[in-house]
Amino acid sequence: MPTNIAYRGPQDCPDVIPIFPLPGALLLPRGQMPLNIFEPRYMAMIDDALRGERLIGMVQPESDGIPGSGEGGNATPGRLYRVGCAGRITQLAETGDGRYLLTLTGIARFRVVEELTVMTPYRQVRADFSTFETDFIARAGEKEVDRERLIAALRQFVKVMEIEVDWRGVEQAPNEALVNALCMMTPFGAAEKQALLEAPDLKNRAEALIALTEIEVLRGGDDEDSSPTMQ
Repeated sequence: MPTNIAYRGPQDCPDVIPIFPLPGALLLPRGQMPLNIFEPRYMAMIDDALRGERLIGMVQPESDGIPGSGEGGNATPGRLYRVGCAGRITQLAETGDGRYLLTLTGIARFRVVEELTVMTPYRQVRADFSTFETDFIARAGEKEVDRERLIAALRQFVKVMEIEVDWRGVEQAPNEALVNALCMMTPFGAAEKQALLEAPDLKNRAEALIALTEIEVLRGGDDEDSSPTMQ
């Protein structure tokens, strides 16, 4: 397996990367995403990635493919959102029943320049990382995050949704880790998660997260009680 690589900027990233189109999956820089890989095409993708730089691009599909409309009666792949996030395989285990359990650690976002015609069973794209240079700088923009408002929104959210939270961990987490982890864990739809991914910086991502969380709180309150009260 290749040695660790320090990604200091777009110049350190390959031009072509394999992609894993997964609806609702949001990976952000320095965030960690567990994956359970069992489809043969993605097992092949992991095997090939392990022989290279261990990089995989997580991209949400924007539309479903069309069954039977491609060459040989195969499905035509669905359109992709134009922005994804590349992650490096940092943990890997074999289950013994033909699956990989792995962890991807986010490196940086990228724009899909074009999808390539390839012979591999998995899809590959030409990726441009140049728009997201600040992704390579750990904790960039943390001072601009309204942490107090973010935690207040989170407290409302977990109360309405009846979710248990490790509040000690929340209080100790740096702003970047907190914002990105919450974005990745919250049960938003694909469009909302894409908006969080494409936020230009940490401050804007935190503001979008707060807004989406407050909307979910109102929806949860409406579901339980048509006459919400102030506490």
